[in-house]
Amino acid sequence: MLLAVAILAATQVVTSAGAETIRIASQKTGTLAWELAVIRSHDLDKKANLTLEVVELASPEAGKIALRAGNADVMVSDWPWVSRERTLGARLQFYPYSSALGAVMVPAASPIKTLAELKGRKLAVAGGAIDKSWLLLQASLKQDGIDLKSQSTIVYGAPPLLAAKALDGEMDATLNFWNFCATLEAKGFRRLAGISDILPKLGAKGRIAMIGYVFDEAWANANQDAVARFVAMTRAAKEILATSDAEWNVIAPLTGAADAATLRAYRDRYREGIPRRPIADEEADARVLYRVLAQIGGRELVGTATELDPGTYYHAIPGD
Repeated sequence: MLLAVAILAATQVVTSAGAETIRIASQKTGTLAWELAVIRSHDLDKKANLTLEVVELASPEAGKIALRAGNADVMVSDWPWVSRERTLGARLQFYPYSSALGAVMVPAASPIKTLAELKGRKLAVAGGAIDKSWLLLQASLKQDGIDLKSQSTIVYGAPPLLAAKALDGEMDATLNFWNFCATLEAKGFRRLAGISDILPKLGAKGRIAMIGYVFDEAWANANQDAVARFVAMTRAAKEILATSDAEWNVIAPLTGAADAATLRAYRDRYREGIPRRPIADEEADARVLYRVLAQIGGRELVGTATELDPGTYYHAIPGD
């Protein structure tokens, strides 16, 4: 019922005469909303001959419900969830959206210089016990004989709350989502290590897009040309954000950045996360990291499957 109310209250339609419609579930404050604003202001949807029907929702979980209920065609989520859904019978597929990942942040004056020195410290972890970044960090340190979960004091909580506690000096370090890390960075915090920095140690060959566009496989197969135009459109929006500093001033109100320093940090970290790799390379790294996540996160994270479902990635985009 709440989902239906949210859809009726927050649906925005960007129309192009005679265009095909794609329904997008988007968080009002998420990075997808930034890209959609760029798409609208530059008429990229019209150039792609697409009509975008945007359903603004409050959380990723609401987006998942909208997609599975058939109320949206596209949302943004991660490939471990897509793979798990496929093993449960939901034939979803994934296409890379961003490789921006979180980081371990410490105060500028902190004596902590390496991840190994987190042992025995108080560490705040955003997203809960089976957050993917947290599991990957644990796996990396276990290779050095450090069981961070049992050898440190771990505090779980919501990302904004933990960022505030970090600023108040209540934590020795914090592992948070990338945008909250950017906020801390703008406040003078130091990046001890980004999650992307530890992935090669776990077998990945490069930066991997953990989150991507998610859609139903049957819908994508029936609308391959529209999907290709959608991806090309979003890539064009990303290139504008990658090359134009002025564009960031335009979308600044959407980012929630409190000041110019925070906006610059958002801009720089967003740009780092724009996927540039062949889809085959992304998928190969996902297979490697899925095994790591399955081993550390167990059934609660991935269900019964120990390998990435072979149909998880969408491969029908020309040139990939």
